[in-house]
Amino acid sequence: MILEKLLIFTRTQWAGPTVYRSRTVYEDATPELVRDFFWDDEFRPKWDHMLSYVEILEERPLTGTSIVHWIKKFPFFCSDREYIIGRRIWESGRTYYCVTKGVPYRSLPKRDKPRRVDLYFSSWIIRAVESRKGDGQFTACEVSLVHYEDMGIPKDVAKLGVRHGMWGTVKKIHSGMRTYQLARKSETALSRSALLARITTKIPSHGNLESLNQVSEDGENDQTEMSHTKMDNGVDWRWVVVGGTVALVCGIQTGVIGKALLFGAARRLARR
Repeated sequence: MILEKLLIFTRTQWAGPTVYRSRTVYEDATPELVRDFFWDDEFRPKWDHMLSYVEILEERPLTGTSIVHWIKKFPFFCSDREYIIGRRIWESGRTYYCVTKGVPYRSLPKRDKPRRVDLYFSSWIIRAVESRKGDGQFTACEVSLVHYEDMGIPKDVAKLGVRHGMWGTVKKIHSGMRTYQLARKSETALSRSALLARITTKIPSHGNLESLNQVSEDGENDQTEMSHTKMDNGVDWRWVVVGGTVALVCGIQTGVIGKALLFGAARRLARR
């Protein structure tokens, strides 16, 4: 397992919270396994010890869209943090674009404690890559992550914590993923969240502006349908359309252009 890059976009580059981008490669792991692992909230507390509470508030089986409620324990000098996250996965071939974002939720009003984290965006691209073993086989899995959140902690303190704690966090995730990999070899039934991870929105492998527009139109149609169900709950589902479009663009583009687009998407979503 290799953490190849950790980039920190500071305030001099944009006005929102600090943005972290990393690229991690896991040997002998499929994109499908890693996708399920990151989505599996029932398993997550086994490696993410900060997560003290998790509940799926709503789900849409046709698209795999869900809204989840998290509470995370923070050190004694900070109050616990509460997250309400909308999420959905797009798929192009065997590349998965997992989009998660903090959303409002009328049924759960804010409280003094735990403190609600409204500004949250943590999304990743998962794809098969060639193994570093040099055998020419695509048996490794690459995870490109873009993450930011406003936890109400001074930026300098947050950046210092990330710089010194990132490697330890990566090792915990890697250990958790390998444990998950072993568990999946048994006949254990998949959790609800892992089953939702398998419901993805297909996008073209080779797209153009017309295909981007089609993805947006499809998302708008789905949003209209959802507005007539109890899934709306005050949630602005336009971010799902934006996320799908950005995912497709990043799948088409490569190198610096793709990275710039992904960062730009995070910056635009932060303003919503």
